[in-house]
Amino acid sequence: MERRNFIKQAAGGILLAGAAGMAAEAAASPSPQSRASNSAKFTLKYAPSLGMFREHAGKDPIDHLRFIADQGFRAAYDLGMIGRPPEEQEKIAGEARRLGLELGQFSFKIDWSGCTFVLNSADIKEMLKTKMLAGLEVQKRTGIRKGLVVPGHYDAKLHPEYQTANVIENLRMCLDIIGPHGLEIVLEPLNTLTNHPGLFLTRTTQAKMICVAVGRHGCKLVDDLYHQQVTEGNLIPNLEACWEYIGSIHVGDNPGRNEPTTGEINYSTIFRYLHERHYDDVISLEHGQSRPGKEGERAIIDAYREVDPH
Repeated sequence: MERRNFIKQAAGGILLAGAAGMAAEAAASPSPQSRASNSAKFTLKYAPSLGMFREHAGKDPIDHLRFIADQGFRAAYDLGMIGRPPEEQEKIAGEARRLGLELGQFSFKIDWSGCTFVLNSADIKEMLKTKMLAGLEVQKRTGIRKGLVVPGHYDAKLHPEYQTANVIENLRMCLDIIGPHGLEIVLEPLNTLTNHPGLFLTRTTQAKMICVAVGRHGCKLVDDLYHQQVTEGNLIPNLEACWEYIGSIHVGDNPGRNEPTTGEINYSTIFRYLHERHYDDVISLEHGQSRPGKEGERAIIDAYREVDPH
């Protein structure tokens, strides 16, 4: 064989072998689209909100549920569920059941721009009773078993311990109404440094103390990891200390309150801890996106793929 033909054949063999290797590697390493397909369910129940993926799914909540399920998520949530028409609530719940999605907590939508739970007031108590009864109607239509409460602002003219006592008594009254039906209250502490100045409830320690004092099975707390990173840090030890009272977990990175991997919180470690503790409740995606448009929405999905425990 002539030397030039030998070189051509050898080079051709190397190219074919390289192409075959790349094809095999591509088959073994799924594309981002296939990694995020419904064939790969997430380990934990991350719950996007009905509105998080508008660039992909539009504004219709049913289309959102279908997109969420198709991306491998196992849950969804809508804090504004109580404000939707009854027939829409039922439609959302029915589609979620069909898709195998668990619906996370709704909000009782108690105005927390002023003082509410901290006051011993007949008007406040009547308002709270009305809100609890409305929450029971949501539960009947949807099967959702948790309603979120932010106890409102503190009263600068009332001693903090009196305010704490009023919060406890008002929560007991609320749970007397909804507790027998299996509907729980989840109390959310929020940070006052970057988002919500003037609020009464700010720390997991404070929320746990109130839950213990209320003394009802249906009084739990929300551990919003973004807010608590700002307020107190020490996230995993605080999860552990509050474990039996945690009714819901919210997620957002800090700074920026965007998807995991964009800030300082080590969500890979936190989610591995939750998985090892057999946490099987909803984890609400309470954050924005670090990039705009479809690219930003896809970045959210990819971020959860990255930090999900396997």
